[in-house]
Amino acid sequence: MTPPNPFPGWYSEQLPSGNTRHIVRMKGRKGKRTTVPVGPEHPDFLEHYRAARVGEKWQGEPAAPEVPRESLDGLRLRYLAHLEKMVEGGNASPSTLKQRRSLLSRLCVHLDDDGDRYGDLHLDLPQHALVRVRNARAATPAEADNMMKAAKAMYTFAIETGAMENNPAQGIAKIHKSKGGTTPWTAADMRQFASSHPPGSMAFLWLTLAMFTGARIGDLCHLGRHHEVTRNGAVWLEWQPGKKGSAPVSMPILPPLLRTIRAMPVVGPAYLLSERGKPFKNVETLRTRVRRWCDDAGLQNRSSHGVRKGMATMLAEAGANEQQIGAVLSHTQPSTTRIYTQTAQRSVLSQQALSSISNIVWG
Repeated sequence: MTPPNPFPGWYSEQLPSGNTRHIVRMKGRKGKRTTVPVGPEHPDFLEHYRAARVGEKWQGEPAAPEVPRESLDGLRLRYLAHLEKMVEGGNASPSTLKQRRSLLSRLCVHLDDDGDRYGDLHLDLPQHALVRVRNARAATPAEADNMMKAAKAMYTFAIETGAMENNPAQGIAKIHKSKGGTTPWTAADMRQFASSHPPGSMAFLWLTLAMFTGARIGDLCHLGRHHEVTRNGAVWLEWQPGKKGSAPVSMPILPPLLRTIRAMPVVGPAYLLSERGKPFKNVETLRTRVRRWCDDAGLQNRSSHGVRKGMATMLAEAGANEQQIGAVLSHTQPSTTRIYTQTAQRSVLSQQALSSISNIVWG
């Protein structure tokens, strides 16, 4: 089921270039459309949106009065400004900032029973008001839970700065039930992909790089020869993953990966390059390209993260322990690695257990 549009009259479309165009219909005149330069995750989006709904373009002057400090909008803006500083200091990731800006903006435009925006209300919302927002998004439970997680972080900031005494988002139950997460790639999937994208192609390099490093797609965007170091004649990759809390990674470049890297006809500042020979400008652009490569290979519901899960499974089945797998995947907690490997480890353990009675005399 498609989630409700939080901004009536607004929609976005994907351009052939991979960029996104945001369009707003004028209220009362659906044929009148205005292209706005930013999406809902941008702090200026509401100004552009309000102007476009009356058939105008916002030129940079505020279209609304100053946000009251004690309103939910005021708390949201202060929290996001704090999170921006955290990102600048390397203590939070840009993706977290982008996601929470979008989620909290959607929280603030939610309407209560009287038709008032949550953002215009006092920041001290009762818990049932947040539960109401969660339940309104029951058709997209992962989004609902992420919105409550963002609200909880925002209210934690409010408590730390003395604006609140209690966190109304604390204790709100999750409604998303995991269905197993991302589909792990199998060896057959990888062979099928390679049959459509042979060695020498950027698609083949992406899969090989993802397979033999286990790196997240955000890191695959940036990995390049400047991350290579030589140890005792062998080439290694060393980098600090972009995800907050990840451990540094240091691993040898295995021969299949090194051959693939060195065979590429175009060399740039990153291993993975666009058709123009330049690094992908952001992770979403690469993610879109990966989806297209997978579709071309006839592989539905496959992703870069699925390669990472598939690698963890294959390492576990090959006998690698959790500490070894965690070092490859840049995990700092064994519990995180266990999420990736528990199914494979159970298969190995069951095989070992049954082998102990394989020679039993029976019948």
